[in-house]
Amino acid sequence: MGFDTRALQIDAAVETERIVSWLQYHVVRTLHRQGVVLGISGGVDSSVALALCVRAFSPQRVVALMMPERDSDPQTVQLSEMVARHYGVEPILEDITPVLKGFGCYRRRDEAVRRLFPEYDADRGYKMRIVLPQNLLDADTLNVFSLEIVTPDGEVKSKRLPPREYAQIVAASNFKQRTRMAMVYYHAELCNYAVIGTPNKNEHDQGFFVKYGDGGADLRPIVHLYKTQIYQLARYLDVPEVIQNRPPTSDTYSAPTTQQEFFFRLPFEMMDLLWYAQDHNVPVVDVAQALNLTPVQVQRAFNDFARKRRTTAYLRVPPLELHAEEYAAISL
Repeated sequence: MGFDTRALQIDAAVETERIVSWLQYHVVRTLHRQGVVLGISGGVDSSVALALCVRAFSPQRVVALMMPERDSDPQTVQLSEMVARHYGVEPILEDITPVLKGFGCYRRRDEAVRRLFPEYDADRGYKMRIVLPQNLLDADTLNVFSLEIVTPDGEVKSKRLPPREYAQIVAASNFKQRTRMAMVYYHAELCNYAVIGTPNKNEHDQGFFVKYGDGGADLRPIVHLYKTQIYQLARYLDVPEVIQNRPPTSDTYSAPTTQQEFFFRLPFEMMDLLWYAQDHNVPVVDVAQALNLTPVQVQRAFNDFARKRRTTAYLRVPPLELHAEEYAAISL
């Protein structure tokens, strides 16, 4: 098959109308709800989802929640307010910091950080993040995380993150996404509205989401779209340029971290084309020629995609149910 850098081009107007019609049908006829609720973060995904929902239901039937916490980038609220009002929606602010303190989110996370860096103290201005190696195309490195802290005077210290500390930091941090989803469902039930999820194809298929956190929703209108296709919709839907130009972030850790640094390891413009090629069985040699890479580099990316999908497959498995016939077979 032919493959080039135009492989991910879509007709944004047609795609918009398709998604809007899908939302209208399923919110009203399948779920019997009167409108929608979604969390907004000032990022391009939630902004595009908000714009689509406003087209589908009008601003009066869309609830947009801003849910910052103490580690959030100050721009999160500023940009969220701006984009909500840009589409005629008055956003609701829910600061989830007190809830996270009640869960022990920060305390549990910081316990793990201090096992590697005893001097770490968030109250004294220390910041932290976890990151992956960024040389994916140039070296056969696995997805081994490092913990970085930033001291109050700006010094960056880094250590390889052992499995025990990694698990504790991630488990504690995931309270953030799960708390936000609980808050979204509170407002949905208050209004008899449906919950809109904002993960894109990159996040869902590679496992960059929290199960029953940002992965929980009633409808996911953009989950079939690659990130670069989300940007095409953003231009068509008039998402403010400051949001389109903002590097996608995890906004989970106190030190700034882009999604590329934390998880994906490649710029979206390159990653999406490589991933599309793998999904459509384009020969490695053809991909390399089209993208000006070597076959070895292409294969490294393909291997990374496969590892991520394999190791995060459990996130995409719905709750398992033991049926009578299966029980009888297992009992034998």
